[in-house]
Amino acid sequence: MNVFGIGIPEMVVILVIALLVFGPKKLPEIGSSLGKAIKGFQNAARDFENEFQREAKQIEEKPSQKPEPEPVITVNSKEDTNANSSSSSSNS
Repeated sequence: MNVFGIGIPEMVVILVIALLVFGPKKLPEIGSSLGKAIKGFQNAARDFENEFQREAKQIEEKPSQKPEPEPVITVNSKEDTNANSSSSSSNS
């Protein structure tokens, strides 16, 4: 049996060390929390994969359409701005 690249002897050593560090009362709580975290991660990974596949399917089903170009917005040139500011300052 090989879980996450760890064999049975390595798992036993890890469990014994965890038992010594956390004690027999805390170990089930830690195991439960770890199990819930792994299950949550697996669910998130599955949801991400499903979303990715759904988006890929939508892209394949859409007919290829070229997007319309965006309108170009022009800005007043520097000369226009200088002409307006000099005429307003000479009126003062």
